[in-house]
Amino acid sequence: MNRINRLSPRLANQIAAGEVVERPASVLKELLENSLDAGAGRVDIDVEQGGKKLLRVRDDGRGIHKDDLALALSRHATSKISRPEDLAAIASLGFRGEALASIGSVSRLELSSRASEADSETGWKVRAEGQQMETSLEPCQHGVGATVEVRDLFFNTPARKKFLKTERTEFGRIDEVLKRLALSRFGVQFSLRHNQRIVHELRPARNELEQRRRVGLVCGPAFLENSVEVEQQAAGLRLWGWISLPAFSRSQADLQYFYVNGRIVRDKIVSHAIRQAYQDVLYHGRHPAYVLFLELDPGAVDVNVHPTKHEVRFRDGRLAHDFLFRSLHRELADVKPEAQVPDSGHAEPLQAGPETTATQTSLPLRDSAPVRDSAGEYSFPLRSAPAASPVGTPEQYAKLFSGGEEAPPLGYALAQLHGVYILAQNREGLIIVDMHAAHERITYERMKQALEEERIKRQTLLVPLSLAVSEAEADCAESHRESLLALGLELERVAAESVVVRQVPALLKDADIEQLVRDVLSDLLEFGASDRLENRQNELLSTMACHGSVRANRRLGIDEMNALLRDMEATERSGQCNHGRPTWVWQSMDELDKLFLRGR
Repeated sequence: MNRINRLSPRLANQIAAGEVVERPASVLKELLENSLDAGAGRVDIDVEQGGKKLLRVRDDGRGIHKDDLALALSRHATSKISRPEDLAAIASLGFRGEALASIGSVSRLELSSRASEADSETGWKVRAEGQQMETSLEPCQHGVGATVEVRDLFFNTPARKKFLKTERTEFGRIDEVLKRLALSRFGVQFSLRHNQRIVHELRPARNELEQRRRVGLVCGPAFLENSVEVEQQAAGLRLWGWISLPAFSRSQADLQYFYVNGRIVRDKIVSHAIRQAYQDVLYHGRHPAYVLFLELDPGAVDVNVHPTKHEVRFRDGRLAHDFLFRSLHRELADVKPEAQVPDSGHAEPLQAGPETTATQTSLPLRDSAPVRDSAGEYSFPLRSAPAASPVGTPEQYAKLFSGGEEAPPLGYALAQLHGVYILAQNREGLIIVDMHAAHERITYERMKQALEEERIKRQTLLVPLSLAVSEAEADCAESHRESLLALGLELERVAAESVVVRQVPALLKDADIEQLVRDVLSDLLEFGASDRLENRQNELLSTMACHGSVRANRRLGIDEMNALLRDMEATERSGQCNHGRPTWVWQSMDELDKLFLRGR
């Protein structure tokens, strides 16, 4: 057995490098965070051969004092914290003081700087190489700020160098790191060059329009066109940013940026809350896109969880989860057709045909209650529009579309196609509605509302179900007893590692109760919340709504079609059916003109 020895500084730094320096992109992340923490207003990045040969970052921040340059390359040296109490409220991106030492241990590193408070016009630079950690200080010409050059990454650790991917792949990851940090600091100018070619030139974004432009440059214009803005504040938390409409979903989770106090994070509580908010409107297997910023007291979140600082731990995870879920759930529910169909007000008046004189009137969503048949299934039959306040003449109908009165966003029905689709005209073009999918969503939302207004009915089990659980699960069941009761589930702790199920939601009386309870407790332990009960109930309501909705090939009159359109405009989440498929699409006149080559 070898005796215990103190590791050499070089070996200790290389071990630390294994935690924070995985590839050129992770080097860039550490250097950019240092620049931003130094108050940089402009950051220029030069990359050669995907970062394998050279990575240079120059900023105009506060710079480093001459006497601190050599110290900056040593382990656990930082200006960002000084007392143990500082770890409880970290406001900077970096704070561990090991990045430069770790990078220098596996590369040829040169740090040049001039401190903003220095009277001399001369900057200073210090060099360090992986094989020898000795540093040398010499004068150089440099403006206020700092420049870090990292050359020949992993030149002294060939085993790690061979794990690097192709130049194109490594640069792609560098590009992604820049995008993430560019979204976190709208007021900073970023430029990126690869092999002497300019890739990005992101100017400072100081107002809302410029911020949207930067988001469009990073995430693509299609994201902005298919997103809604979020602005919510409660209990000391503020959430703002952009979330995609459910129709703009992706096959991978590759367009998701979430920031906590300006730091991009990947957190299971955050991911669960966002997934839950989209669950009722997103097609199975698809992922939402978002750029979201959560701001809260630095003391309410612990960022000292992992060396790469990608993970955080909320002091009150349940509060953060509920705030995120409720904020996004409400924003998605408020997306109505008028928010998705532009209205320029310049469309030509509609030429009324023989059917357009039918009654056109808005039908309130809650005019009729659900009907329950002898088999116990709900249905919401389509209603005929009353004869009150008709737009009865072609002249009045044309006036409505001339801009004199406000036209509904989904317009008015023209015809039914193959008994499946409703064709309608609004001011800007053609609306095509899948009538079964649309009525299914309307029925589903009414049933959820009816269930909520009646409160969740509980069914008492004739024979209470006893479950053997872990002590942690039993503690969880006991501490969440009231919130579980609100969801219709009554659990009673009868021993250190045993609970009894006495009541379940009436809708779920035929479900696998044991597995349901275990899943609920597992969610509560991991996320501080569970949506299992609600999801199971919603699955049943969705099935019932599907059977209670108008079927394909049913002929509808113009008044019935218009009643459906008006209900869609008043119903939350009406853009998607219960399974996440779109209920309607819109074709503008410009798009239709292109199909027929008009104007060429």
